[in-house]
Amino acid sequence: MVTLKEIAQAVGVSTATVSRVLNFDSTLSVTAKKRQAIIEAAERLNYATPRNRNRANQQGLSKVALVHFLRPDQELIDPYYVALRLGIESRCAALKIETVKVYHTDSMPDANLLQSASGVIAIGRHQELEIAWLKRHARHLVFADFAPDDDDADSVQGDLGAAMRKLLGALVDMGYRHIAYLGGNDARGATYVNWMREADLFDEYLVRDDSGTEEGGYRAARALLGEGRKIDALVLFNDNMAVGAYRAIHELGLSIPDDIAVASFNDISVAQFMNPPLSTVHLPAEEIGETAVELLLERAGGRELAKHITLASRLIWRGSTRHPKAT
Repeated sequence: MVTLKEIAQAVGVSTATVSRVLNFDSTLSVTAKKRQAIIEAAERLNYATPRNRNRANQQGLSKVALVHFLRPDQELIDPYYVALRLGIESRCAALKIETVKVYHTDSMPDANLLQSASGVIAIGRHQELEIAWLKRHARHLVFADFAPDDDDADSVQGDLGAAMRKLLGALVDMGYRHIAYLGGNDARGATYVNWMREADLFDEYLVRDDSGTEEGGYRAARALLGEGRKIDALVLFNDNMAVGAYRAIHELGLSIPDDIAVASFNDISVAQFMNPPLSTVHLPAEEIGETAVELLLERAGGRELAKHITLASRLIWRGSTRHPKAT
């Protein structure tokens, strides 16, 4: 548990000053800049004031079940979903909320696991039957990284459509015209097709593969590039697939980014260490997890109107593409 002393040391003020700022003491004489520094340090260190920690208990939120759409082995090879889960768990730990993990299997989990929890956070895309089952057994329910098509459930996710539009627009501004996409038929794939058609650039450069795995990226890139099409930029479903695409590109004797540029989604930690470092869209995985906990707190506190929250993405330019400043 982070202490007031640690925050004080990080900012260079007294423990008493930190305490008074975090408890909204209006009589404290401190500059706005220093107050902001204390608040940002507390957020960065995941500190929760006693008032906030008590809020969970007062609202009856003592135990949260995390229902994952992936199996444990699938989650471990996808750092994005690991980060999302850690965002949930760290926020719950700060609020002294117990968590229990329920991973995907071939059958529905034990309903008692959900019924014994104060609330449920469902991670990732779930099918209609699973959603109905979750609603039936969860006391309070929030979806993280997925928004069901209804007005009843809370959800928080990144705006993948907006992220794809930003990415494609930037690539075209850099001079790329023959842009292919390897991924599934989610918001990324649909936006790619629509945006490229509107820009009069779409030429069937789309391979359906939503495996999200390194091997899937390798197979898809090898098959597409082996056809000899004129492609100068390759966008992938996620960074895991980009790792596989790198291998296929190198095997074909092509150079990144001289022969073909590569960009993808998620900004996992390995992206900056690839050769060359990978340009990618940073999706706020940990923030999605933290926001899901806050939505659950609000539900437990009596809010009835559903909230659908989307968080912004950020383009990270590295050596696998031209850099915007160079154009």
